[in-house]
Amino acid sequence: MRVLFVGINPGVRSALTGHHFAGFSNRFWRLLHDSGLVPEPVTFQDDDRLPGWGFGITNVVARATPGIDSLRPDEYREGTRTLLRKVNRFRPGVLALVGVTVWRAVLEGTGARAARTRPVVLGLQSRETLDASVSGRIPAETRIFVLPNPSGRNANYSYAEMLQAFKELKREI
Repeated sequence: MRVLFVGINPGVRSALTGHHFAGFSNRFWRLLHDSGLVPEPVTFQDDDRLPGWGFGITNVVARATPGIDSLRPDEYREGTRTLLRKVNRFRPGVLALVGVTVWRAVLEGTGARAARTRPVVLGLQSRETLDASVSGRIPAETRIFVLPNPSGRNANYSYAEMLQAFKELKREI
């Protein structure tokens, strides 16, 4: 597996359709193609094709919600343990956390110090920025990359900024 993409949790539409990043305003699939990560346009209905390109996709928390406000700390902790088991089983070259919130959730789920206040920069993360509790559970060959959240609800990044981050991921792999 070249890249394991990780979302925070399924939205309602993803739960209803049974596919990842299925929200009407979610730009994940368009970004995959526009960045050159996949060779042809794809939609949420094509998520089962990702392994053919060396990609996997999962979430930190399995429970679908309309937003993340109702997710509990214990769900982040349990979800992070499950995620780390997946990472150690599949040993992806890159663990691509789709959103700053996912990065913070993983840090919090591992008990990392100051997870909420730690500054987050998009792109490849230095292993030195990780607490031993986190990096000790991630295989040394797995790099961590933070992408912007492609949801239409995310007003923090323009499409051009999101696309630049996805192109940086492509260069990393």
